Amino acid sequence: MKQYRTIVADPPWDYPGGVSAGGTPGKPVKSYELPYGAMTLAEIKALRVSDVALPDAWLALWTTNRYLVHAFNVLDAWGFTYRQCLVWNKLGPSPFGGTWAANGAEFLLAAARGNPTVKARWPQPSVITTNRMGAGSHSRKPEVWMDLIEHCCDGPYLEMFSRRNRLGWDTWGDQALHGTEAVA
Repeated sequence: MKQYRTIVADPPWDYPGGVSAGGTPGKPVKSYELPYGAMTLAEIKALRVSDVALPDAWLALWTTNRYLVHAFNVLDAWGFTYRQCLVWNKLGPSPFGGTWAANGAEFLLAAARGNPTVKARWPQPSVITTNRMGAGSHSRKPEVWMDLIEHCCDGPYLEMFSRRNRLGWDTWGDQALHGTEAVA
C-alpha cells in the first residue's frame, strides 16, 4: 500500500436534517440536503488513515464550526497530533445559519505524526480571505489552500474526499476523478 508524507482530508461531516440556511431573526431557518453522501463521526474516525501515512507525515483536516471540537478526536483516532489551526474567511454573505452569527469560515487543522519537516513557511498569516466558490460547489476549497500545503509540506500527497484532480496528487473518495487504494 502506498504511503504519503502529506494528507489532506475534507470529510463529509454528517448534518442530520440537512444544513441550515438563512437564520435571519424573526424568519424561519431553511434546510437543504448535502449534495453528497455524509459519514457519521464514528465512520470518519474508523478510517485507517494511519495505514497510508508515512511515519513522519502531515495531515490537513478540514472542519466546520459544528464539528470543530470533534475534529480533534478524529486527529487522535488517525494517529496525529494537532499543531495549528488555519482559517478560511469566506468573503460574501453566508447562506448558512449560526448560533450568534452566520457561519463565514471553515477551519484547516494542521497535525503531525512523528516528526515531519516543514519545507518552507507560508508568507501570509494563518487566516486566508477569499471568495466562496459559487453555486454548485458546496464544500469546494479555493486552490490557494493546496498551494499553501505544497509550499509547506513535502509529498507524496494524498487528498481524501477529493472533488478534483491536481498534478502530483493522488485522490481518494467517491467523488474523486481518479483514485488510489481505499483507506476504509
